[in-house]
Amino acid sequence: MDETMLEDQRRLVELVESEGWDVTDLEISAYDSPWADEDDPEATVTITARKPYESEGGDDGDEDGDDDENPFRLK
Repeated sequence: MDETMLEDQRRLVELVESEGWDVTDLEISAYDSPWADEDDPEATVTITARKPYESEGGDDGDEDGDDDENPFRLK
């Protein structure tokens, strides 16, 4: 794996984390492109991150604080 690819991956993680996200999983894949005639390798970075958002309603996540009448919601 090329050190430049790893540096780019670290920079992407820093950018995501600087926006308040918690990175929970990270994967980098390096390969030779089957679509290009060049010999330069390519990389794909997959970042999984989570970010909690506060609800604007009651403690149960209901926006207006009223009981939810959705018959499919567990109570």
